[in-house]
Amino acid sequence: MGTIVVGVDGSPGSDAALRWAVGEARLRGSTLRVVHAYQPPHVPLAEAGVGGMAVPAVFTEDGEEFGRVVEGQARAIVDGALRRLDDDSTQGLEIERVAAEGPATETLIEAARDAELLVVGSRGRGGFLGLLLGSVSQQCAQHPPCPVVILPPPEEAASPTAD
Repeated sequence: MGTIVVGVDGSPGSDAALRWAVGEARLRGSTLRVVHAYQPPHVPLAEAGVGGMAVPAVFTEDGEEFGRVVEGQARAIVDGALRRLDDDSTQGLEIERVAAEGPATETLIEAARDAELLVVGSRGRGGFLGLLLGSVSQQCAQHPPCPVVILPPPEEAASPTAD
């Protein structure tokens, strides 16, 4: 039994990729590894007491609490994506939930090193809507660790083309 890796970021495109990956995992009898890559934002900390401002407890010196909060939000993205699926579609499917710190492309490629398939949406939460492929899907296609499936945005997949 192999593994199908799917990248999720909470966007409609990643939800479509997840739905497709669930169906494919069911057909192949594969484990589904749902991956969200995150990078904690760089937050400059003011010294406590400067300008009368205190540093909130979440921004501790070593950042441990802040890191836990960011990781929890990343896990919530994976859980949310799975909750948006039809409950019956995942019945009996072995699912690995992964929230991994790192750049999205590198994290997905590493998560798919032992996989039979990597599935991503063509565009996620990035900003350039006019692009055919987003930077993550493009990089996954250019440096594939295994076969890659890139799904079009849901609105493009649902509408017929006029020729």
